[in-house]
Amino acid sequence: MKRQLPKAQDLAPLLRFKKPVLSPRERRLAAALTIEDLRRIARRRTPRAAFDYTDGAADGEVSLARARQAFADVEFHPAILRDVSEVDTGREVLGQRSALPFGIAPTGFTRMMQTEGEVAGVTAAEAAGIPFSLSTMGTTSIEDVAAAAPGARKWFQLYMWKDRDRSMALVERAARAGFDTLLVTVDVPVAGARLRDVRNGMTIPPTLTPRTIANAIPRPAWWFNFLTTEPLAFASLDAWSGTVAELLDTMFDPTVTFEDLAWIKEQWPGKVSVKGVQTVDDAVRLAELGVDAIILSNHGGRQLDRAPVPLHLLPSVVKEVGADLEVHLDTGIMSGQDVVAAIAHGARFTLVGRAYLYGLMAGGRPGVDRAIEILRGQVERTMRLLGVRSLDELEPGHVSALRRLG
Repeated sequence: MKRQLPKAQDLAPLLRFKKPVLSPRERRLAAALTIEDLRRIARRRTPRAAFDYTDGAADGEVSLARARQAFADVEFHPAILRDVSEVDTGREVLGQRSALPFGIAPTGFTRMMQTEGEVAGVTAAEAAGIPFSLSTMGTTSIEDVAAAAPGARKWFQLYMWKDRDRSMALVERAARAGFDTLLVTVDVPVAGARLRDVRNGMTIPPTLTPRTIANAIPRPAWWFNFLTTEPLAFASLDAWSGTVAELLDTMFDPTVTFEDLAWIKEQWPGKVSVKGVQTVDDAVRLAELGVDAIILSNHGGRQLDRAPVPLHLLPSVVKEVGADLEVHLDTGIMSGQDVVAAIAHGARFTLVGRAYLYGLMAGGRPGVDRAIEILRGQVERTMRLLGVRSLDELEPGHVSALRRLG
């Protein structure tokens, strides 16, 4: 083989130096290519009690593991030789267009994860053109969330408390603030057994003990932000000094029935979606009640462990009620491929909770933007590789459950 010294003009195209990124946050977010990457960053930067509140589930965490395994077991069936130079990731959801087939799910105690909390979520949702859901257990007031992103589409998630007047006062505030959809969560007659929180002694706000202080030493930025910003405030209550489980058991009403749901629906001027549906029979009954949407969800595995897997339940529910109301889905979504699989199975829309919170913990508002960017890119790429140009072209024939060998 004949060799020669490289010439300067041959070397020039190879010598490309990237402009240095001075911001550590920008560097770590740019290096995150998946939601799991954001999760690893979040774990390093967030105290254990706060991280585990997001990351954990109930009892043995079987429901969450099964939900994620269901998505991992999806096998795609792509069509070839289609023009997919452009794809449309948007669709009509509860009367308005969403730019992407997912929105931000309601999450409790969000400013405990990272001090920007719900404001980071709603402003990122506004920029992305997707809905943001505020939880009854959120840590920013209804009015402040509305003011932070006046152009965002905002949904309000309701837990019906034992104090009905107080619950409905929240509903009235949300309506006045411009929230267009009420998400009534129905799978919490009592709190699930969230054992990580019990073991961590999770309190509101976090308690400074020798253990938490030791855990905080390698995470000074979180504590600095927590201690030097506005004290933790809740959308729905003034203060609480007990554990999370004690708070939930005090607030949740185990007597709520379908009749109560019908009454709530009469009080709300906008769309009504029921979150936490886990059987076909209940989906049918809700369709008869006239709600606008249901969300197939086992609460991210945080309530009843070994509950039905929403993705497995989806085709049967869509077959029974898909013509009567919108069927949405959450639990276990960690990638854009998961979102596409749910849409192909018949879901009208999906919600992401942990995926958004991992981004928030990893880098505040820019971290939420990065999480949405990652999911958007994965949705678009998966659609192209499947040979579809719009979400409406996705169908059950594009997906099946993996057939394992052996």
